[in-house]
Amino acid sequence: MPAPQHFITGAELDAPRLSLLLHRAAALKEAPLSSRALEGRTVALVFNKPSTRTRTSFESGVFELGGHPMILRPDEMQLTRGESVRDTAYILSRHSEIIGLRTGNEDELNGLAEHATVPVVNMLSPGHHPCQAIADLLTLKETFGELSGRVITYVGDGNNVARSLAVVGDIAGMEVRIAAPDGYQITDTPAKLFTDPVEAVKGADAVYTDVWVSMSDDESSAAARREALADYAITDALLDHANDGAIALHCLPAHPGEEITESVLYGDRQRIWDQAENRRHAQKALLELLVSPPADEG
Repeated sequence: MPAPQHFITGAELDAPRLSLLLHRAAALKEAPLSSRALEGRTVALVFNKPSTRTRTSFESGVFELGGHPMILRPDEMQLTRGESVRDTAYILSRHSEIIGLRTGNEDELNGLAEHATVPVVNMLSPGHHPCQAIADLLTLKETFGELSGRVITYVGDGNNVARSLAVVGDIAGMEVRIAAPDGYQITDTPAKLFTDPVEAVKGADAVYTDVWVSMSDDESSAAARREALADYAITDALLDHANDGAIALHCLPAHPGEEITESVLYGDRQRIWDQAENRRHAQKALLELLVSPPADEG
């Protein structure tokens, strides 16, 4: 049996396959019930971290493809009582066509991918968020058309979202920039790195951010993060330094008044709510690809 094709970082895609995926996602957005790629099939969706967009987009997307989304939470599985990731991978592989995992443990994701005999999809891990990145590119393609040569600047906390955006954006031929203060920057990406957010957004077609403070941050670390990142908020003034017609993006949830102003979040210079919807369409195209690989891959 050939090894399953996983989607862990986004680097599994090459440029032609990414282009095909985005084209297919656009078609599925136009006709949401046109594919029955998962007819009679189950997709196991394991949520070891809370979720709004990932949960709703994957569950509704699997349903629209004709499949059954089997939602699994930590308190419902024997993983919390000491069963190994390896044994869990073996069992889920026997009962589902694809396994999705949202986790705060990179080793858990890698172990699942190592032992599963069906494709594993990273629905979020500490290092990567590739499903978000393909939805981001779909949103940019809807807005600007051709992606190659476009510039997108991520400002704020360098994290899994920024990393996946850099990986997948580079495959699409985009220039991805990341502006972050010292101590909050990531270096293991193909992105161009900046400390000055104004300099980073000059010539950009889109400006992107994420929350500064997560639920896992205690109050002392939250205060330090807010202070360090205070100059990296998406405001109308920052967008004015980007290209004419530049859009704001945010993977959500948002904290208006911190990483983005309320006027940008709910104004006419953003595509954030389209971006959130596009999670479903891009992920449906991905699921189709994973269950129906090209003929030369068997």
